[in-house]
Amino acid sequence: MADENDIQAQPGAPAAVEGGEAQTEGRGPGRGRGNRGGGDRNRGDRGGRGRRDDRRGGNRDEEQGEELIEKLVHINRVSKTVKGGKRFGFAALVVVGDGKGRAGFGHGKAREVPEAISKATAAAKKAMVRVPLKEGRTLHHDGLGHFGAGKVTVRSAPAGTGIIAGGPMRAVFESLGVADVVTKSNGTSNPYNMIRATFAALGEQTSPKSVAQRRGKKVADLLRRGGASAEVAQADAEAIAE
Repeated sequence: MADENDIQAQPGAPAAVEGGEAQTEGRGPGRGRGNRGGGDRNRGDRGGRGRRDDRRGGNRDEEQGEELIEKLVHINRVSKTVKGGKRFGFAALVVVGDGKGRAGFGHGKAREVPEAISKATAAAKKAMVRVPLKEGRTLHHDGLGHFGAGKVTVRSAPAGTGIIAGGPMRAVFESLGVADVVTKSNGTSNPYNMIRATFAALGEQTSPKSVAQRRGKKVADLLRRGGASAEVAQADAEAIAE
């Protein structure tokens, strides 16, 4: 009897084992395939996001690849009073421009000077503004800027004048790409206020082309009101339009 039970159990045992293996294989590979499929889909999603990130990264690289003029205007040692005493750091003021009519300034603080300069440079790149230039070398018209106790005056100048400006204002015009300008600063020598007042004056600069578009007129019509003849006004208008 024992032998018969053993014999009966033996044929059944392999069947149970085979069934168990079959079920296990049925569940295991199914789950494996599902996981692999999900993994493929996830990898595909990650790949898609990676491609989008690559495109964005390419744009950032193009922006960073642009040659920029960086000017360190001022650096100051600052301190913060904490429970254990004073914690010293550095504050940097940087002006950045492309030399083609775009410039910006930024401020950064850090425990070390290089890190403060890098922070200020990154902030300046984000805050760049475009200023219309006449013939790519000077301003279109005079302007006034005011910030705090700082008051600045900027004036266009003929070719060969150069940059007549001092301190922080010179850094702004050099990074902006202005070759001929006359400036005057009154009220304060604080570089932060001088820089902000200078950018306030530059923000009011307009070109004849933008004024003509805003008023719905032609550039030649605006130039003729200054007393120029029709031929001269038309030639100047074509030069500005280019």
